[in-house]
Amino acid sequence: MGTWGAAQQHGKASAPVTHRAGGGGRTWRALSLLGALPAVALCMANVMLQQRHHRPARPTFVPYHHLRIRTKPFPWGDGTHTLFHNPRTNALPSGYEQ
Repeated sequence: MGTWGAAQQHGKASAPVTHRAGGGGRTWRALSLLGALPAVALCMANVMLQQRHHRPARPTFVPYHHLRIRTKPFPWGDGTHTLFHNPRTNALPSGYEQ
Protein backbone atom coordinates (compact mmCIF):
# COMPACT_ATOMS: atom_id res chain seq x y z
CA MET A 1 0.00 0.00 0.00
CA GLY A 2 1.45 3.33 -1.03
CA THR A 3 0.97 6.76 0.37
CA TRP A 4 -2.23 7.22 -1.57
CA GLY A 5 -3.86 4.20 0.09
CA ALA A 6 -2.90 5.40 3.57
CA ALA A 7 -4.32 8.84 2.82
CA GLN A 8 -7.59 7.30 1.66
CA GLN A 9 -7.90 5.28 4.88
CA HIS A 10 -7.25 8.37 7.01
CA GLY A 11 -9.78 10.29 4.93
CA LYS A 12 -12.47 7.78 5.83
CA ALA A 13 -11.69 8.07 9.52
CA SER A 14 -11.77 11.86 9.49
CA ALA A 15 -15.04 12.29 7.60
CA PRO A 16 -17.14 15.26 8.74
CA VAL A 17 -19.47 14.57 11.61
CA THR A 18 -23.10 15.06 10.68
CA HIS A 19 -24.57 15.05 14.20
CA ARG A 20 -23.61 17.08 17.25
CA ALA A 21 -23.82 16.26 20.90
CA GLY A 22 -25.96 19.21 22.05
CA GLY A 23 -26.95 17.80 25.44
CA GLY A 24 -23.80 18.96 27.25
CA GLY A 25 -24.57 22.66 27.05
CA ARG A 26 -28.16 22.15 28.18
CA THR A 27 -27.00 20.05 31.11
CA TRP A 28 -24.56 22.67 32.37
CA ARG A 29 -27.12 25.43 31.89
CA ALA A 30 -29.68 23.50 33.93
CA LEU A 31 -27.10 22.77 36.64
CA SER A 32 -26.17 26.45 36.78
CA LEU A 33 -29.72 27.74 36.94
CA LEU A 34 -31.18 25.07 39.21
CA GLY A 35 -28.15 24.38 41.38
CA ALA A 36 -25.63 27.18 41.52
CA LEU A 37 -27.98 30.18 41.66
CA PRO A 38 -30.04 28.86 44.61
CA ALA A 39 -26.82 27.91 46.40
CA VAL A 40 -25.48 31.46 45.97
CA ALA A 41 -28.80 32.88 47.21
CA LEU A 42 -28.69 30.65 50.31
CA CYS A 43 -25.11 31.67 51.06
CA MET A 44 -26.00 35.34 50.64
CA ALA A 45 -28.98 35.01 53.00
CA ASN A 46 -26.80 33.22 55.56
CA VAL A 47 -24.14 35.94 55.46
CA MET A 48 -26.72 38.71 55.78
CA LEU A 49 -28.38 37.04 58.78
CA GLN A 50 -25.03 36.47 60.48
CA GLN A 51 -23.86 40.04 59.77
CA ARG A 52 -26.95 41.53 61.38
CA HIS A 53 -25.99 39.94 64.71
CA HIS A 54 -22.26 40.73 64.53
CA ARG A 55 -22.12 44.41 63.64
CA PRO A 56 -18.77 45.78 64.88
CA ALA A 57 -18.68 48.89 67.02
CA ARG A 58 -17.54 52.10 65.36
CA PRO A 59 -14.06 53.22 66.45
CA THR A 60 -13.86 56.40 68.48
CA PHE A 61 -12.97 59.53 66.56
CA VAL A 62 -9.38 60.71 66.92
CA PRO A 63 -8.68 64.06 65.19
CA TYR A 64 -5.33 63.27 63.56
CA HIS A 65 -3.86 66.35 61.90
CA HIS A 66 -2.84 64.50 58.72
CA LEU A 67 -6.30 63.04 57.96
CA ARG A 68 -9.40 64.71 56.48
CA ILE A 69 -7.51 67.77 55.24
CA ARG A 70 -9.80 70.11 53.26
CA THR A 71 -7.78 72.68 51.31
CA LYS A 72 -10.78 73.69 49.19
CA PRO A 73 -14.46 72.71 49.35
CA PHE A 74 -15.91 69.87 47.30
CA PRO A 75 -17.82 71.08 44.22
CA TRP A 76 -21.09 69.47 45.38
CA GLY A 77 -23.41 69.89 48.32
CA ASP A 78 -22.13 72.02 51.19
CA GLY A 79 -18.48 71.34 50.31
CA THR A 80 -17.56 69.34 53.42
CA HIS A 81 -19.14 65.99 52.56
CA THR A 82 -17.50 63.59 50.10
CA LEU A 83 -19.49 62.41 47.09
CA PHE A 84 -20.46 59.06 48.66
CA HIS A 85 -20.64 60.29 52.24
CA ASN A 86 -22.19 58.00 54.87
CA PRO A 87 -22.86 59.82 58.16
CA ARG A 88 -22.48 56.64 60.22
CA THR A 89 -19.10 55.54 58.85
CA ASN A 90 -17.38 58.57 57.29
CA ALA A 91 -16.11 61.24 59.64
CA LEU A 92 -15.90 64.93 58.90
CA PRO A 93 -12.90 66.97 60.07
CA SER A 94 -14.87 67.76 63.24
CA GLY A 95 -15.99 64.15 63.92
CA TYR A 96 -18.87 61.78 63.19
CA GLU A 97 -22.30 63.22 62.42
CA GLN A 98 -24.30 60.42 64.06
